[in-house]
Amino acid sequence: MTHTPDARSLLYRPGLLTPDEAKRLTATALGACEDGELYLQFIASESFGFDDGRLKTADYSRDAGFGLRGVSGEMTGFAHANEISAAAIARAGETLKLLDPAKTAPAAAPRQNNRHLYTDASPLDAIPFAAKVKLLETIDAAARARDPRVAQVSASLAASWSVVEIVRADGFVAQDVRPLVRLNVSIVAEQNGRRETGSFGLGGRRLYDDLFEEGTWNRAIDSALAQALVNLESVDAPAGEMTVLLGPGWPGVLLHEAVGHGLEGDFNRKGTSAFSGRIGERVAAPGVTVVDDGSIPGRRGSLTIDDEGTPTEETVLIEDGVLKGYIHDRMSARLMGLAPTGNGRRESYAHAPMPRMTNTFMRGGNDDPAELLSRVKNGIFAKSFGGGQVDITSGKFVFSCTEAYRVENGKLGAPIKGATLIGDGPSVLTRVTGIGHDMALDEGVGVCGKGGQSVPAGVGQPTLLVEGLTVGGTA
Repeated sequence: MTHTPDARSLLYRPGLLTPDEAKRLTATALGACEDGELYLQFIASESFGFDDGRLKTADYSRDAGFGLRGVSGEMTGFAHANEISAAAIARAGETLKLLDPAKTAPAAAPRQNNRHLYTDASPLDAIPFAAKVKLLETIDAAARARDPRVAQVSASLAASWSVVEIVRADGFVAQDVRPLVRLNVSIVAEQNGRRETGSFGLGGRRLYDDLFEEGTWNRAIDSALAQALVNLESVDAPAGEMTVLLGPGWPGVLLHEAVGHGLEGDFNRKGTSAFSGRIGERVAAPGVTVVDDGSIPGRRGSLTIDDEGTPTEETVLIEDGVLKGYIHDRMSARLMGLAPTGNGRRESYAHAPMPRMTNTFMRGGNDDPAELLSRVKNGIFAKSFGGGQVDITSGKFVFSCTEAYRVENGKLGAPIKGATLIGDGPSVLTRVTGIGHDMALDEGVGVCGKGGQSVPAGVGQPTLLVEGLTVGGTA
């Protein structure tokens, strides 16, 4: 894969570090290790926040640095600095001398069958500063003109452009250039003294181009406003165990939290996941197939290579209800005698990699979503979620709904406010009784947290019918 020489020059500066020096220093520092790498990164990022009718924030930052990691058995040595130079890397190498010498042969280099999944171009450079501010002004004015009940509008635009190079002791070198953009619109609607919020966002690994198209940002306004107006009519949510119909797309975040984290290799290697030691067992209803795929072009959670140099791929985690595998970085794969799946991810050069999801979703089924709705006698339809939390060991999760409706006798009823979904990952997928044919990925706004690190991630699912979920309500 070729990259522009300009991108690489952001990592290798005259008089500080050359590619040959990087290889030599890495080979010296990791000579007694089983695995590890030198991770070089340059990142430029910007964000604009328009709130209360004016530009409130405009941030631009540049950062560059390296992380040097050595792995010996289950021990990891890691040092980082925000200075890319031969001297700094040599100093970092001193840290790795504390590791026990490797008892086995060095791990093999990553395979090199990666594909180019996004542009090398920087989204920050293609559109002038004034045009970005103008877009947010336009969104603000258009949203306020939509409906007299619009009381407040917030719009934000953000982008980053990251250049990474991974250097291994065996001479392996891999590069990736990663763009990322995002647009968010949030609207507060007011009626009879009551205020409710609606929001919508979209983005991915691409340039800003489509976000500046009138149809795109108008769709963001319309979606956020529709949610706010629906919530103005909402009534208190019921509570108790009931049937839940989950919408397609973003509600897949429930799958991400309830099941995805529990299928990450490090938790399973240590035996702390609710799914540990269950390969080959039925863990979900027939028809449920869950995959993690970091190789989908342009998606927010996609990577040409992960942060250890392994090409991303489609990994089937659950197939027709049976647990097939976990997602791995190099360390968890090696210690479990398996192949890495391209899921070694880190927030930045200042962090060591760990097994992380990319785009995690459930495949579609054969059911008509309207027919699934007709099956619900007494329950709720959850169209959109806010945040969620999960306890990896027990698998218990809690989710808040940002848009949801009562369902009675197969018909959508009043919107509800304050609904939370409570359950546990190991059992929730066994209660799936209907899988729609409308699988959709989210619009590209997901952020996943683990171990103090945040990375962009994607989710998705079809319409799902789940029996016997606990709904925590306000009524």
